[in-house]
Amino acid sequence: MPGPGSYLVGEEEIKEVMDVMESGHLFRYGDMDDPDFKHKVYTLEEEFAEYCGTPYAIATSSGSSSLLIPLFAIGSNPGDEVIVPAYTFVASYSTIIFAGFTPVLAEIDESLTLDPKDVEDRITSKTRAIMPVHMLGNPCKMNEILEIAEKHNLVVIEDCCQAAGASYRGKKVGTMGLTGGYSLNVFKTITAGDGGMIITSDKEMYEHMFAIHDQGHTPARTGVQVGERNILGLNFRANEVTGAVALAQLRKIDLIISMLQKKKQKFKELISTGEGFRFRSLNDEAGAIATVCTVIFESKEQADAVCKALGTDTVDHSGWHVYANMEHVLHYFKEIGRPIKQGSFPVTDDILSHSVNISIGVVDGGLGAGWGLNIHSTDEEIEQKAEAFLKACKG
Repeated sequence: MPGPGSYLVGEEEIKEVMDVMESGHLFRYGDMDDPDFKHKVYTLEEEFAEYCGTPYAIATSSGSSSLLIPLFAIGSNPGDEVIVPAYTFVASYSTIIFAGFTPVLAEIDESLTLDPKDVEDRITSKTRAIMPVHMLGNPCKMNEILEIAEKHNLVVIEDCCQAAGASYRGKKVGTMGLTGGYSLNVFKTITAGDGGMIITSDKEMYEHMFAIHDQGHTPARTGVQVGERNILGLNFRANEVTGAVALAQLRKIDLIISMLQKKKQKFKELISTGEGFRFRSLNDEAGAIATVCTVIFESKEQADAVCKALGTDTVDHSGWHVYANMEHVLHYFKEIGRPIKQGSFPVTDDILSHSVNISIGVVDGGLGAGWGLNIHSTDEEIEQKAEAFLKACKG
């Protein structure tokens, strides 16, 4: 049950990987004048930055590390807080915690992304940053979030892990905050199996993050730098095989998004005659990447009945994407004396209990999107699925 990029792995990815394997050079660094060094990661970083319209990109080992690295880079003091939505993947919370911050959860609205009004209500003297999550490929209300951040002198770190290729008012997600972190996991828009990307337009931040991701080294080294490092780093590097697959996928991203948007539009048109539900709000309809179609039912009873008929679940049952389902996160909050439980975020709970994610490109039961379409679905299949959905609504 992968994301759309996984369905389109083909000759292009094979060619890029074989280019690396036949060279025998798997490490991301090498002599640019050596014909055996294919510099896939270098090229990926250049092309990803260009695609997003930003000067700097870093290829990483995962989406989680693409959030952790910028958090490490801005540095934390005891008690510093980061505001993050109550509906997101667990990595948004765990990276904040591992970087030494305390996550402060905030309500979502019917876009299933951060509610800016609730964000402002949760700002304290300890708030250091806001992490808007472009959940399910839907960009957040970035103008409002950025205004709040500027007003309170806060850093914005965009979690774009589920939204590669999405944009908000003409700007790619990840380019509006200080940094943007992406995932190349198997469930994402484009994939290398695993891996991630970070983008920024801040040169100093880029150099700092690059050092953290590679043992303190300066960007794009070609050898070991002895006595030239002043930042303590770790190893979150991507290798050439990951870079090769991701490069081929990146070159397909516009095709992927176009295919998803057309299929979603057709599906939405077919089910728009149904009663008892509305579509989730899109903060930038043209900029959303259409990986899922989320419907919000007027009653929880109808939402549950439709899910039972279709063999799926409402979004509040989607595992480690909902705060109340994360037993380890709940344990953490209890340990620090800020216990939370089901009901702690009533607006989010209510929205998610009425919502159903229908897959368009991301087929993931763990995301609550195990039923629906995939990127290869034909018009006939889209019509069949729409008919099944409408029948379930009437039933």
